[in-house]
Amino acid sequence: MKSEGFVYIDGTYYRKEEAKISVFDHGLLYGDGVFEGIRCYNGNVFRLKQHIDRLYDSARSITLKIPISKKEMEEVVCETIRKNGLRDAYVRLVVTRGIGDLGLDPRKCPRATIICIAQYFAPLYGDLYEKGIRVITVGARRTSWDALDVKAKTLNYLNNIMGKIQANLAGCDEALMLNNLGYVSEGTGDNFFMVKDGTIYTPPTDAGVLKGITREAIIEIAKRIGTGLVEKNLTPFDAYTADEAFMTGTAAEVIPIVEIDSRRIGSGRPGPVTKRLMEEFKKVREQDGTKI
Repeated sequence: MKSEGFVYIDGTYYRKEEAKISVFDHGLLYGDGVFEGIRCYNGNVFRLKQHIDRLYDSARSITLKIPISKKEMEEVVCETIRKNGLRDAYVRLVVTRGIGDLGLDPRKCPRATIICIAQYFAPLYGDLYEKGIRVITVGARRTSWDALDVKAKTLNYLNNIMGKIQANLAGCDEALMLNNLGYVSEGTGDNFFMVKDGTIYTPPTDAGVLKGITREAIIEIAKRIGTGLVEKNLTPFDAYTADEAFMTGTAAEVIPIVEIDSRRIGSGRPGPVTKRLMEEFKKVREQDGTKI
């Protein structure tokens, strides 16, 4: 039986309707913080250690000191899932700069704020895992690494939201964002892959791409099952002429793409390589991680 719903904030569990942070928190005022989206499958928190490592790397890159250890943070995630009576969950773990004043200076924020939310999560794309999604290349460019390296998973997601708005207005399921050089980068919350002549291709992480946890899992699976995989810069032409395409992410998992900018991809149905990777991912997601 599911509990009423509890949210962890700085060592205390609050009922979700009572969970609040200060209006002076720099995470709210300036998007000053980092976060992770984490999945739990049948009591297994998928690759929790990797998520926590990335959280701390992101925090270090913006000189944000997290006041508890990695081990303590792992327990926060597991206990929040347990507290909510869940076996299958989506977890949002957030660390903000904390309470300061209306100025920008982070020195005015003496201690970071830690928030952990866990809730039941239905498949992001519903029945489209069998049908595939339609995406559109949007004008909003992915933030350039020399402005803000997106390998740091920060709370600054307005760039992604603008891409999502353009996709929504076009009646598409997701956006395909390009980097400042015009190469394919990623979706608004997903990494991009394509298949051509039996080989999988994906943009390198220096192309304005998040080092996705699911992305890494798919790369490992592809190598294990003997499918060739190459990380290289891809143009929209490459994407249009792919035999198959798909995106990966913690929320999206592995979602096939059947149309890009009104061009049909392959047969217009999820392809065999994509379907094989989807099946292999289902096998590892309940085994590779931390039991709650």
